[in-house]
Amino acid sequence: MPVKCLVTGHRGFVGRHMFARLQDMYGAENVAGIDIKPGPGSRIPGVDARDFFKQATTRFDLVVHCAAVVGGRTRIEGEPLKVATDLAIDSDLFQWAMRTQPSNIVYYSSSAAYPTYLQNGPGAEVRRLEEANIALDASAVGMPDQSYGWVKVTGELLANLAQAEGLRVFVFRPFSGYGQDQDLDYPFPSFIRRALARENPFTIWGNGEQVRDFIHIDDIIDATLTGVAAGIDFPVNLCTGRGTSFNELAKMVTAPFEEWHPSFEHQMYAPVGVQHRVGDPRLMESFYTPQIDLEEGVRRALLQLG
Repeated sequence: MPVKCLVTGHRGFVGRHMFARLQDMYGAENVAGIDIKPGPGSRIPGVDARDFFKQATTRFDLVVHCAAVVGGRTRIEGEPLKVATDLAIDSDLFQWAMRTQPSNIVYYSSSAAYPTYLQNGPGAEVRRLEEANIALDASAVGMPDQSYGWVKVTGELLANLAQAEGLRVFVFRPFSGYGQDQDLDYPFPSFIRRALARENPFTIWGNGEQVRDFIHIDDIIDATLTGVAAGIDFPVNLCTGRGTSFNELAKMVTAPFEEWHPSFEHQMYAPVGVQHRVGDPRLMESFYTPQIDLEEGVRRALLQLG
């Protein structure tokens, strides 16, 4: 029996990788996608996920929810009300799911849902964020990262409520996902482009000591689908447990160029987010181990974009 799949936001970074993978697995005819962005060269307008959820009646075997207003650190800090639109998108998703009863739903939360006090100040530089650091049944929930973090905390609450109503919902918390086809709003592709353009000075936002846990997009997709197949019914970090500062990443992407040794210029006025955001991968490693380390990810990006 064919498996019918839906990917919302299938033209975004995570969405398009998931969309392509599911098409490979189940055939293009069995995988639908909706996105507010029109297709490349298409005269057909995109579809707002909220409009789709109000009208659609098809029952899917797997729904992967990637539709969201995103845009990197600049939008998270500079347009928090626009990002809050995701509250409506997620709410409409679960209301639609209650009506149509899909067999499986993937909800992507985010590392931004973790309390920021755990990622700044004393002790942050050695801490790995554990799934239990977000306790929706506690008397107090720590302050997440901007309105985007609040959206994801609320989305996890909605996922819990949907599970209580009998829906099968899988919640994953990706950390700093990256890949060579990612939008330039994010640090990894921006650093790769600066390296390929031989920019000198090579600019880095902030003092460059902010640390992130970079996980390749292929590992995000593989970990997600493996987790669904394994029936993992609790929130899981998608991460490596390895922290890399932006200064370290800059050195990594510039090192392969033997005759180019740029100076690094720190833009102290730029938005930088929290000090140290690294995940604990132990729950994920109970069913999946990342296959692509950051060095290999850099090598692939320089080769494919160069």
